[in-house]
Amino acid sequence: MNIRSLTRGDGAVIVAAVVLFIASFLDFESASVFGGTYSRNAWDSLGTGLGIYMGAVIGGVLIVVNRCLPQPRKVAGLDLAQVGTAFGILAAWTLLWSLIDLGDGVDAGAGLVLGFIAALVLAGAAIATPLVPALQAALIPAPKPVAPQPYGAQPPGGYGYPGAQPQQPYGAQPQPGQPFGQQSPAAQGAPAPQGAAPDFSPFWFAVPVTRPLFPEDGSPAPIAELAPGTWYLAVEQRGAALVAQTQDGRRGVLQDTSGIQRG
Repeated sequence: MNIRSLTRGDGAVIVAAVVLFIASFLDFESASVFGGTYSRNAWDSLGTGLGIYMGAVIGGVLIVVNRCLPQPRKVAGLDLAQVGTAFGILAAWTLLWSLIDLGDGVDAGAGLVLGFIAALVLAGAAIATPLVPALQAALIPAPKPVAPQPYGAQPPGGYGYPGAQPQQPYGAQPQPGQPFGQQSPAAQGAPAPQGAAPDFSPFWFAVPVTRPLFPEDGSPAPIAELAPGTWYLAVEQRGAALVAQTQDGRRGVLQDTSGIQRG
């Protein structure tokens, strides 16, 4: 699971789910009975506490978990985000009618009002996130790349930046067994991949939002998802698209390269 794939819309879902959980312990409704005041919270009725409040909370969890998974999970043909959104809509609809249909002498409590608002925000954020670009921005910004190294300096090693092979200094003596004048293997330039731009050089990049990686043979089914906050290696350019390599060595075509951050 990659929490860096969460968006601002997912952040709103998380906040709404937390508020719903808190609201379930506040007064759901109150009434004056025989000169006294009677109040109850959502947990005085399991149908309200578990069926409405916790149902919406579980829906929020499904939405967030689905976003963090590399591939969406499906239940009865629907992915987890759709199931979670349905829970949120059902909770908001039920709490709305609970507000409208209060009995005589019964007042809505803070738990009912706050729960309705939170359920409405949860459902609205889940529906609007795929449609509103502002909600699709990464909740946790991608780390800034390390400042470019001076010309000729060795870049840092480890996955996330290309590890440079040691090269023989200019004017140094050839290694034993190496013919005079022959370049070392590390100094020899690797041929450009077939179909790549002539002046293309591999580089590291990060995506601003989660984007699919498609097979190189043109199949429509994605083979992986590129998540914000992770550096990927661009090994080839095909028009406006890039051939990218993931951490586990898989290669695919990134068709949407808008807004990528180069390392």
